[in-house]
Amino acid sequence: MKEVLGCLRRADEDFSMIAPGDHVAVGVSGGKDSLLLLYALALYRRFCKHPYTLTAVTLTMGLEPFDLSGVRTLCEKLDVPYEVRETQIGKVIFEERKEKNPCSLCAKMRRGALVDLCLEIGANKLALGHHRDDAIETLFLSMLYEGRIHTFHPVTHLTRKNITQIRPLIYLPEKHVIHMVKALSLPVVPSPCPANGRTKRDDIRDLLNEICRRKPDARELLLSALQNEAQYGLWEKPKHS
Repeated sequence: MKEVLGCLRRADEDFSMIAPGDHVAVGVSGGKDSLLLLYALALYRRFCKHPYTLTAVTLTMGLEPFDLSGVRTLCEKLDVPYEVRETQIGKVIFEERKEKNPCSLCAKMRRGALVDLCLEIGANKLALGHHRDDAIETLFLSMLYEGRIHTFHPVTHLTRKNITQIRPLIYLPEKHVIHMVKALSLPVVPSPCPANGRTKRDDIRDLLNEICRRKPDARELLLSALQNEAQYGLWEKPKHS
């Protein structure tokens, strides 16, 4: 966990993610990334400079099977309250609308429901499990499918809802996520999504893997490009007085 917590601490310090008294809701999908984020933030409470409270939140999608018993047990072990909100987002996307490219709309609907749940439980921060490779894949998706240079920011304030989204694992390579999830035996819930493994993001991941076979340090250099404030400004850090 040393590498995980080191990346989390650096992201927190670089982007001022957590402030004293924050109530952080962790969006737990049941996947490996969000479960490791939950585990890491629970440990980080012990030595973070700013005391904060933590709640795990999960949306059901109306798709089966989706067994959350292992996640509940983990939350009890970590002493983290757990809130589950039933939704029919999956059925709306796949059965009613029959979306051919469901990921974008699904992400927007899930994010909206998570933000509303944060407001209900009194959380002012929503922590999402995106890691370094997710940010790079999103950059490539934007360039190759939208014709723009863009990726998500480590910290995003949603003005209308007064909620701040944070991505504390933004510096962590996916290979470390995979390793720690296995080492900790975290209770990953298989995704019931019909599109799982057949998305544009999966295609981009394959492309990046091919690039890295030819240039092994490609992901590290791409992360450096995202951090190049002077040239691109994609990940501008807050100015500290």
